[in-house]
Amino acid sequence: MNDETVTLTAGQLLLRPWRPDDIPALLTAYDDPAMRQWVRVPVSDVADAERWLAVQRDGWASGSRFSFAVTDTARGGELVGNLALKRPVPGAESAEAGYWTTAAARGRGVASRALQALTDWAFTTLAAEGLRRLELLHQVDNEASCRVAEKAGYPLAEVISALPPQYPLDGHRHVRHAPPAPRQPLSAAAVRRAGSAGTSGGPATHR
Repeated sequence: MNDETVTLTAGQLLLRPWRPDDIPALLTAYDDPAMRQWVRVPVSDVADAERWLAVQRDGWASGSRFSFAVTDTARGGELVGNLALKRPVPGAESAEAGYWTTAAARGRGVASRALQALTDWAFTTLAAEGLRRLELLHQVDNEASCRVAEKAGYPLAEVISALPPQYPLDGHRHVRHAPPAPRQPLSAAAVRRAGSAGTSGGPATHR
């Protein structure tokens, strides 16, 4: 799965692969103290932004990372966030979802709606490749991410111990499992066989 033309919708939100003309909006998004608190790779200038976009393109090409720019069609295509599905091992049963939203978009339900759209797409598109579980991880003090995960149907599964210096605090692992596959209808022959088996013991008697 490496189709960089994929687009997803969630109401007025449009999720699409990142483009070079997103660089100004990307720099604005990263020029936010709250954003810098949570992200591990800073994007401070055009060169950083170009490298960041290259990582997203390479992820699509390899099928290891599906990254979407989240835009608001009701606001002229304004960039409101980023959503990524990370699956470094092709065919693995699990993948990790991650996201961020711009400062102006917070409190509007953007993250949970976009995450639900990504989740539906992942389980529909990648189930044939063995995907069975999506995980979402965040630090324990990131209460907003915890709310987003639970609102999008990712219940808390476990607390992960800190691994300093990269992960100085404990974390939460939220997990959402793929829905069960629909049961296939019985063929006419199978229905007839089942009916015959049910009556092979002779007529029922009433007492």
